[in-house]
Amino acid sequence: MIRDLYNVRLRPAEGATTPLTEAEEQRFRAVLFSELGNKISDQGWARFPAYTTEDRRRLVAVGHCLTSYWGQQVFVQAEDQCRVRLYLAGYEALPEALPARCS
Repeated sequence: MIRDLYNVRLRPAEGATTPLTEAEEQRFRAVLFSELGNKISDQGWARFPAYTTEDRRRLVAVGHCLTSYWGQQVFVQAEDQCRVRLYLAGYEALPEALPARCS
């Protein structure tokens, strides 16, 4: 007996990620826009993890959206392999780390 299978997708290989659908991508960018925008407006900068190239592209796109929304440049800078920093002009310097306490 032959059966037709509808809406069946191949499972990704172990450890591989599946790309977001267009609707999921829009919702995720909207959340980033809101959350990172609030944090940047409060303290002038925000830091967010970016483990993949797609994460970095997404954060750059959010930075461009914030720039056009506010009419003020939002800069996007990779801090290391896993973090991206979004900031306004005047907040270029990384925040000072608290000194370590010796016991």
